[in-house]
Amino acid sequence: MNRVADWRGKIVVDPDIMFGKPVIAGTRIPVENILRKLAQGRSVDDIITIDYPQLTKDQVLATIAYASDVVAMERVVPIDSDK
Repeated sequence: MNRVADWRGKIVVDPDIMFGKPVIAGTRIPVENILRKLAQGRSVDDIITIDYPQLTKDQVLATIAYASDVVAMERVVPIDSDK
């Protein structure tokens, strides 16, 4: 059975760490860094073996789950096409 990674407790926001950007708990690695690597085509396995060997697969999957939840809560405002 597939389950979506639960990011709660794995992703934290602290104004004293990385200017309050969401990071992987216990690190100073911003969620943004992981998402950018994935967007560049890096695999989860490459991220945990090459880029950030201190991370686990669950932590990387938690960053994806976190980003999905943030986007899901986002309020979309239509852009005025006449401008």
